[in-house]
Amino acid sequence: MSTFVFVHGSWHGAWCWDKIIFPLQEEGHRVITFDLPGHGLDKTPVNQVTLKDYTDRLCTILDNEEEKVILVGHSMAGLVISQTAEYRPEKIQTLVYLCAYLPKNGQSLIQIAQSEKKEDDSPSLVVISEDQTFLSLNDELIRYSFYGDCSDQDVTKAREKLCLEPFSPFVTPVTLTEKNFGSLPRVYIETLKDKAISLNLQRKMYSESLCKAIISLDSDHSPFYSQPHILAYHLKNIAKVYGAIDKK
Repeated sequence: MSTFVFVHGSWHGAWCWDKIIFPLQEEGHRVITFDLPGHGLDKTPVNQVTLKDYTDRLCTILDNEEEKVILVGHSMAGLVISQTAEYRPEKIQTLVYLCAYLPKNGQSLIQIAQSEKKEDDSPSLVVISEDQTFLSLNDELIRYSFYGDCSDQDVTKAREKLCLEPFSPFVTPVTLTEKNFGSLPRVYIETLKDKAISLNLQRKMYSESLCKAIISLDSDHSPFYSQPHILAYHLKNIAKVYGAIDKK
């Protein structure tokens, strides 16, 4: 059986994985979820949080594991798991990008996001604070962007828990090498109805970074809510294919 470590995306916390935990655990897999600094129950001030704070937190979790893990990153966390893979390749069995940013060496999240042209007059989901230290959300676009296929109950619960997002990690480029990050197998799970990270951008990213497999979900940006059992099914298959190789 495999150990899954899940890393949530921007504005979210460990709470977003709640529906994924049991379907994996009932087949014997271990599941680890946690809050990044400044998210969920972690009260680190958002104006102090850096990308290194994110990777330091994740490295600490990996260092406590005796065996390699399947590391899953959602959305923004694609950068977190990529940079952490550079630091701890020996701790990771497989990298799984769940409708996530998949950077190349030297890229920042904002650089990737801005590579896709958008309509100038379209309203923006993300609102940058005046001092450019954190990001908030346009409330009117939250459901459309994140939870288009989710139940009213899940959307309501999520809205209550969304937090401010530190800005610094968005503008910090990753440093990746073929020796470390490049040595690990990668799987990309694309979401066909995603309004937060367009399908075109997802496909552009994974076409520029060799992946062992591409999995398609007919889902919004939050399949952990809208299609948890289907997502869990694919994660179980990833564990079967990539989780049994050299776990030491």
